[in-house]
Amino acid sequence: MATKKAPSNEADAANPTNPPTSGGDERWWDFIERSRNGAEDGDAQASRLIELLSSELSATEIIAFDTFLQERIRDAFRSDLWAVAYIMNGGCSDDGFDYFLGWLVCKGRAHYEAALANPEDAAKGVSPDEEPFENEVVYYGPSRAWAAKTGRPSDDYYEIAPAVPRSLQGELFDEETVYDDYPELAQKFDG
Repeated sequence: MATKKAPSNEADAANPTNPPTSGGDERWWDFIERSRNGAEDGDAQASRLIELLSSELSATEIIAFDTFLQERIRDAFRSDLWAVAYIMNGGCSDDGFDYFLGWLVCKGRAHYEAALANPEDAAKGVSPDEEPFENEVVYYGPSRAWAAKTGRPSDDYYEIAPAVPRSLQGELFDEETVYDDYPELAQKFDG
């Protein structure tokens, strides 16, 4: 079975009628893992990711990576994970949940997949002292890498990058009872 290869022509990166598919999950997870090496925090990891993407990928491949990233965030856009984020961060707004999902993806494939299988596993191996569990900068990483690669303003990126629609899966948790719903997690993060 033949696999579809992303176009190598940089001009294709500006063609929204030919958007890349994310494909190559192993390859994209590898970029996330490599960006974690030596990164002290989420900002450092995002900076490292921008460097890796812009130096090793074509503009079209950067868009494909971003699609992969947005698909992982979409798949984790669940009310049970939002409840966990709420407890871990001592509250969690809409934007805060987006940033939590950025943090979760940036923890790597094993951590991400464990949290999808059991939302409380998002808190495994982390200390309450590491709060906030957020990574906003990763959302801008692909556009900044694309801008570095193409020499175009990063604002242009959003005109050509395919949108990955999402909607919250599950019913939104009740802030009054969320700590009762996850007592072990509440004990760990609320003491």
